[in-house]
Formats: sequence, C-alpha cells, structure tokens
Amino acid sequence: MSYPIDNDLTQREAEISLLDIVNFVQESWKKLAIAAIVGAVLGLSGWFFLGSYQAEYVLLNNNNNNNNNNSYALDLVSWKAIQKSLPNLAAQIEDEGKAPEGQGSLYKALENEQWWQKNVIPSYALSKADTKDLAAISKDLDLASTTILSLTIKADGSSKEKSIENVRAAAKFLRTGSAYLQLRNILNGYETETISTVADLQKRITTTEIEMGYQVQRAKALEDLHKRFPGGNNVSNQVVDPKDSGAKYLPLATQIIAVNNDINLSKEALQRYKDRLAQITQLKIFLDEAMPLTEKTFDGIVLGDELLAVETKMRAKMPKDDIKQQEVLDQLRTQLLSVKSRFTKSLDANTAPTSSKKGMIKTTAGGLAGAFFLMLLVLLGQRVWEGIKDTQKGSNVRL
Repeated sequence: MSYPIDNDLTQREAEISLLDIVNFVQESWKKLAIAAIVGAVLGLSGWFFLGSYQAEYVLLNNNNNNNNNNSYALDLVSWKAIQKSLPNLAAQIEDEGKAPEGQGSLYKALENEQWWQKNVIPSYALSKADTKDLAAISKDLDLASTTILSLTIKADGSSKEKSIENVRAAAKFLRTGSAYLQLRNILNGYETETISTVADLQKRITTTEIEMGYQVQRAKALEDLHKRFPGGNNVSNQVVDPKDSGAKYLPLATQIIAVNNDINLSKEALQRYKDRLAQITQLKIFLDEAMPLTEKTFDGIVLGDELLAVETKMRAKMPKDDIKQQEVLDQLRTQLLSVKSRFTKSLDANTAPTSSKKGMIKTTAGGLAGAFFLMLLVLLGQRVWEGIKDTQKGSNVRL
C-alpha cells in the first residue's frame, strides 16, 4: 500500500531547486574552469603541432581589349560552366592515373564540386550592395556586376611549403583544365559540323545541279524560239521574275537574259557549296590528327600547342594561292590562339601565393568548449549518482 506522504517526499527529492544549482556552481566552478583552461591549452597545442596551413593565390582575369568585354579569360557564364566541368575532368584524370606525381590527394579533393565552390572565390567588379546603391545611375552597371576581376584560390597543406605547392597546382589545373575543356568544345563543334554540314551541302549541290539543268534547257528553248521569231529583239525595262506566269509575255531577249542570269547565280552557288565542302574536307583531316591528341594529355596549354603544330603542318602542304582552303585554317588558328591567350596571359597572377596557419581561435575555442562540457557531464553524472544512492538509502530506512 502506498502512502501520499511518501510520494510527496519522493517528488520533492526528484525536483532540482534553484538553490541546488547555485550550490552545484559554487562547488564545481573551479573544476569547470580548470577543465576549460586545460581544453583551451590542448586545443592551442593541437593547432601548433597538428594544424594545417592554408595558402591563397589570386589569378587576375585580365582584359586584353578594354573596349571589348569578351576579351576576359572568363565571364560569369563560362566560369559557371567550367566550375561544373572541372570536377569531372579531375575525376577522369585520377581514374586514368594521369595525375601529376605526388598530387593524387589534391586531385581527389578537386573531384568534389563543393571544393570549387568553397576554395575558388570570384571577385566581381561590383558587389551586390554596390549594384543596389548605383542601380539608378546607369544600366551599364548591370554588366559590371557580372564582370569577374579575379579568382582567389585556396588550398591546405601540412606545411607552409606544401600548401603553396598545392595552391599552385590547383591554379595550374584551373588554367590548363579550362583550356582543355574549351578546346574540346571547339573540336566537338567542328566534328558535329563535318557530319551535319556535309550531308546538307551534298543535298544543296544535288538540288542546284538539277535546277541548273532545267535552267539550261529553258535558255536553249528560248534561244531556239528567238531564232524562229527574230522580231522580238526589244528589251523590256520592267523588272519581272522569270518564273512568274506573266514573264512569258516579255520580249524573248529579256527572258533569255533573265534565264542566263539565273544560270550564273546557280553556278556561283554551286561553286560556293563545293568550296565549303573542300574546306570541311580539310577540317576532317585536321580532326583525324587532333582527336587522338585529346586522349594523350589533359593539359589544355600543351594540347593547344600540339593542335597549332598540326595546323602549321597542314598549312605548309597547302598551295599558297589557295586562299579558300587557307580561310578555314585561319579561322581554326584564331580560335586556338584565343584559347591559349585567355588561359596564359589573360588569366595570370602578378603576386606570389601567401600561406598562413588559420583557425587558431576556432581550435582553441573548440578545445575549451569540449573540455568544459565534458567536465560538466562528469560532475552532473556524479551528482545524479549520489542522488540515486541517497534515494535508495532513504527507501531502505522507511522500510
């Protein structure tokens, strides 16, 4: 049988009063303070002996033409695309075992998309606050707000020298990898063009040849008709489409001139199609040598030099007076040099990387808080255990 008085006593014993808390703090504050100090010392010691260095490297996004924003090595759109593609490229390099010696762990980190978002910070011409304050001045500020001035790259290392080595390697991969991705896009575009455009050109050539055959027949028929009726020598000044139904009532001389003009236009179009087909043939020859090179190296700067060497070799074999064939090589060379310039001269650093140990306050505070709460749990555990023992003794006495 239970008694109400005993239940009330048990409930009061289980409750924690404000006086109990004050007594607990008075009895334990020294232990808690000592534990916090010890934890802070351990955290600081760990930072000194185990803390890593972090290096920073700033790459300037230079504009070689002050009047043309397209001359920047990277704009906002291209940077976002490259930021998504570089982790996949790093993973491919790591999977194929082509990572530079001693940089395997770095390339594993580069495989993570979050690494690029955290450790490569673009600096824009105008911040969001500046854009908001100056929005009413000029619409040109919208362009400035998306213009990237520089990229700040961060990398960790066990020592100062290692962190600088890692940040230089990351910056090199950013430039060479970005150049590689853009070169692959150019080559893939040409490859697609050679497949789709050839079929379209062949269709146009066939259609034009058929139409020109009809035009030649029409011209011959008109000339025969003109011989039969030599009186129709007057030339009309009226501009009429020869294919129009009313054109048959024009003077024969006018119709003959119009049809021959159509024949000349068809011949010109046919020659243009054949010239373009010959240019695409040159592109195919270039791609046959270029595509295998993309499998041998992932360094876009090296790949660009190799592709330029292929272009130079093809140009040397081409007749100097064949300007139509040289046109396609000129276009190709311009694109290759543009990529090389963007990721060597336009995206470069004018200062050396800096390295320092960071996180001292964070590590020290973490050690302090960890030791403090651990000691607090221990003391509370002791107090709870003592309370349980006292409760058991009280129960035994009542029995």
